[in-house]
Amino acid sequence: MPTLPIRHSLALVLAAALAATGAAAARGSAAAQGPGDEPAGQAGHDMSSMPGMAGNGAAPGTPPTPGTPAMPGMPGMGGAGAGAADGAMAHEHMDMGPHMKMTGLRPRAAGDQRRADAIVQALRGAIARYRDYRVAVADGFIQYLPNVPQPTYHFTNYGYAYQAEFAFDPARPTSLLYKPVAGGFELVGAMYTAPRRFDEDQLDERVPLSVAAWHEHVNICLPPKSGYATADWRRFGFKGTIATASECQASGGIFHPVIFNWMVHVYPFEEDPAKVWAH
Repeated sequence: MPTLPIRHSLALVLAAALAATGAAAARGSAAAQGPGDEPAGQAGHDMSSMPGMAGNGAAPGTPPTPGTPAMPGMPGMGGAGAGAADGAMAHEHMDMGPHMKMTGLRPRAAGDQRRADAIVQALRGAIARYRDYRVAVADGFIQYLPNVPQPTYHFTNYGYAYQAEFAFDPARPTSLLYKPVAGGFELVGAMYTAPRRFDEDQLDERVPLSVAAWHEHVNICLPPKSGYATADWRRFGFKGTIATASECQASGGIFHPVIFNWMVHVYPFEEDPAKVWAH
């Protein structure tokens, strides 16, 4: 499989953003968005080498070194934020206001539930062996940010993230979701990714939108990479108050109308059907 090197400076910027935005969220940051703002260009932070997040068919980057300090990565994002979606993308991340875009709930069409159930059945059978997280690691799933406390950890397979750019295989999720428990980890679910270029019809072809909601991260303002250490992360990042191109530009930041790929979480071991595709 072809690979491209990850740009480590971007990794650190995103890592710092995610780490700091978690703290900012705890302080109750509110999102601000002005009407009529047009998306700005994405100069300065090239996302093209992020597997499962590039959205343009780019080859996956080299996985990050486990245990890298202060690098809150994101499953399904490639390299230093690749293939796993944590930090801002942990299980509780759906309260991100103007920084989160969800697909709309569609009316139930004939066959939708049957198709969703088939996905869950295929996934459950494929990942059951990974209840032992050490088997997942041996099969190429990499724990992201093992030194950063998180309610849910993403173990990402960068090969599967790359394949998801071109085709959907229910048995090959981009990431496995683990809850930390005494003595190890408990497998609770998985995450699929899809190219950010996809429209809702294409997402519906993978997982029916009458059953599940895909999400993507939008309106993200990051500081220049030289300023991430001193940036006010209550304003920048995935939970920052800056949510428009004009405000980002005025603050000296770099605006990303869309960052990373589409994602959807699934919990195939849940007994309550309402929780199987819950976020």
